[in-house]
Parts: sequence; C-alpha cells; structure tokens
Amino acid sequence: MITFLIVCPLVFLGGFVDSIAGGGGLISLPAYVMTGMPVHFAIGTNKLSSAMGTTVSTLQFARSGYMKLKLSVVTILAALLGSFSGARIALHISDYYFRIILLVVLPLTALYLVFNKKALKANSFSEDVVSKQVWTSVVIAFTLGIYDGFYGPGTGTFLLLCLTGIAHLPINLAAGTTKVINLTTNVTALSVFLFSGKVLLVLGLTAGLFGIAGNYLGAVYFKRGGAKIAKPIILVVLVIFFVKLIFDFIK
Repeated sequence: MITFLIVCPLVFLGGFVDSIAGGGGLISLPAYVMTGMPVHFAIGTNKLSSAMGTTVSTLQFARSGYMKLKLSVVTILAALLGSFSGARIALHISDYYFRIILLVVLPLTALYLVFNKKALKANSFSEDVVSKQVWTSVVIAFTLGIYDGFYGPGTGTFLLLCLTGIAHLPINLAAGTTKVINLTTNVTALSVFLFSGKVLLVLGLTAGLFGIAGNYLGAVYFKRGGAKIAKPIILVVLVIFFVKLIFDFIK
C-alpha cells in the first residue's frame, strides 16, 4: 500500500508535466525507484504506466488536429532508427560522456528559454508545414532518437524545443509530433521489458490510470494555454534534470 501511495500521485504529476512539456519520466521513474524495487523493474513498470498515459495525451492531441500524417510517419521511422542506433552505441560506450555534455547543454537551454521571447512560439498555432520543416524534423527525430536509445531522460522536452526552435514547426504540431514519437518509443521499450518479465503489472496498471488522468488534464491545459504553460514547466523540468545529473555524479 505504501508503494502505491508513493508511486500513483507522482505518476499523475509526471503525466501532467509530460503531456505539456515532456520530461515526465524525470518525476515518475524516481517514484518507482524510491520504493526500493530493483531498477529494471522500476524502469519496466514505469514504461507501462507512461505508455498508458502517453496514449491518452496522443489521442487528445490527434483529436485537436495537432498531428500531420506524413510528418508523424517519417519522424517516427527516423526516431526508431536513431533509437536502435543509440542502443547499439550504448553497448560499447558509457553514458558518462552524454551526462558531461548535458551539464553544459541544460543551462544553455534554460538561458535560451529565459531570454528568447520567441521560444516555443514558432508560427503560433498553425497547420501549414513546408518540405524543409519536414526534413529538418526528420533529422531532429533521428538525432534525439539516438539520444533516447543511448540515455533517454528528457527526450520529449528536447524534441519540443528543437521542433519549434530549429524546424520552426508551429507549437501545436511540434507538441503533437513529440507525443506520437514518444508513444512509439515507449511502446517499443515496454514490449522488451514485458517479454523479459520486468514489469509489475498490478502496480503499473494502477499507476497508469493516474498517469492517464494527469496526461488528460495536461493535454487540456496545453490546448488552452499553449506556450504560456509549456515554457515555465520546461524550465522546471530542466532544473530537475540538471540537479539529478549533479546528484548522479556525486553519489
């Protein structure tokens, strides 16, 4: 019962954050770890609850018209190829080097958000996407797919920032594309953990219901507030991620 009381509220919060700005795993995964369960079971069970919640937010974004079929398909394929490549690289290189890079990238990203008034406001809310934006999005999906397969935390946040800041996608389409990529990689990873027997089904399904509620509310809030909501939440996620990295180094 204590495990459920620890995990479920934090999965709800993680789902809310993830639906708006990505990075919900930085909240939900530590919740599982805090209960003392083995790490592989924590990761696998978190994948189950995360996939359930992400499915709901993805459907919400799709119903709101925040996805383009062609854009979604090509970025999913690019992310899967990148994720596979990143996982293969991870077999030979320590994630220590990625963490070092992130100690520099995270503060710079936060400064970019604070001082760039146009951040997360690319073309406001729109449905128009040109060929250059599609191919730039493919490169971003592949590159961050490598990161996701190699290390992973904060992938959704980085996707949203890059799709708006580099590919210049409208904030609505960037958020929708981020969701569909995240859902694909979550389900792929979940299948591996299920096959390996590393998922606590009762806990994961129960927490997943809380994740669904959090993701649903987050999608509703995003639809109402857009970038005004996403920007401060992303800053909070980046700070949490940065603190976690430092803690990982000193522990």
